Parts: sequence; C-alpha cells; structure tokens
Amino acid sequence: MTKAYLESKEIEQLEGAATNTRDKLLVRLLFYLGCRVSEAIALTPDDINLEHGTVTIKHLKSRMKISCPQCNTRLGKAHTFCPKCGIKVEETVAKEQEHRRVRTLPLDDDTLLLLKDYIKRGGPVTKNGKQMIFGINRHRAWQIVKDCATRAGLGDLVNPVTGRKCGISPHRLRDAFAVNAMKHDDSGDGLRMLQEHLGHSNFNTTARYRKIAGEEHREWYQKIWEKGKESG
Repeated sequence: MTKAYLESKEIEQLEGAATNTRDKLLVRLLFYLGCRVSEAIALTPDDINLEHGTVTIKHLKSRMKISCPQCNTRLGKAHTFCPKCGIKVEETVAKEQEHRRVRTLPLDDDTLLLLKDYIKRGGPVTKNGKQMIFGINRHRAWQIVKDCATRAGLGDLVNPVTGRKCGISPHRLRDAFAVNAMKHDDSGDGLRMLQEHLGHSNFNTTARYRKIAGEEHREWYQKIWEKGKESG
C-alpha cells in the first residue's frame, strides 16, 4: 500500500544510502529540522551555534501572506496604507517581515555531532567568497534525496492533498518531520509549536498535518471491523 509520508526507520534507510557525509547531513537536517530545502542549502557555518546546539534559519519563503488587521484585505510588502480601508499598515507589514526573517531551531545530539565532525573535517565550501555548509543548488539537493531513495529501495508516496503518487523529495522529509511531531503531540500547544518551528504564517497549513497523522487512526479503526466480519 502506498503511504502518504515517510517514517523514521525509512529516514534511517535514506541516511544509510548516502554515499558521503555531506549527503547524509543534508538528509538529516531536512528531516530532523523539518526545514525547507531552500533554507538548508542557504546555511552557513555562522548559522550553526555548536555550543548551544542551535541552527539559525534565514532566507525563508519570500512569498508572504499579509492581511490588513481591520478589513482583512491582502497586503503587499510595499504597502504603507491599506488599499481598501485606508488605515496605516506599515507597522503590520514590518512586523511580519521581521518575524519571517529568522527563526532559531534546536538540534538533536546526533545531528550536532555529525555537523561538528563535518565542519571540523573541512566540509563547508566557499562560493562567491562566502562559506556555505553544502555549497549546492536546489536541483542538486533534490537529486541527492532522489538518488538516496532509489538506492534504499523506497517507493513513491501518495500526495495527501491530491491523491497522486509522487517521488521522495526534500519536501517529503519536511512532511515526515511534521507528521512525526503530530503523532507525538497533536494538542493545541503542540500545533502552535510546530507552526513556529516550520515557519508557517498560516495556522491552517500546519493543521493539515494533524489530518495526515490521523489517517493511521482511521485505518486501525477500519481494520478492527474488517477482522470482526471475518471472524463472524
């Protein structure tokens, strides 16, 4: 049966299929941080705080959804006044931009050790005069994850929104992190923490992971009655 998301044991298979430390580290960060691929490849050694075990994520999704606090009209980055009701929204836009600019995420011990070793061994590369953790582009990152999935023998997943089959990609690792988090804590506080961690501006984007995680409950419930009919 085709699944909607990867489980932890399959992430381990992906890691095991990596042919070098850089690729293994990319897989780990995408899953254990739940970050976007654009955020992962933008990381620099300065973004890693080895002493406190944190990663500072910059260059978030540039497309922002900002609304007027009074009439809910969609706003753009350059708006000073709401085009519909005319109230001043410069402060609202500035706050949203500031909020979306940076977030600091904790690292688990194993990923921190791998990062330390990678940096110590000279893994980061210099591009355009700037040191980067990976020094690869988005296309290469997607190819790395796809190749690891092929070597690990992992099949396609099904998109929970469209129902279509899709290959294993960096975003599927982000999905796996979110669903795993929901399975451990789907409370209101858990959802808010996950929203902050993932950098979602819209709560509904985060809440959809609760529905995906809940599919296992539905399958379990249906199997109970299927077995009951067989026994009958």
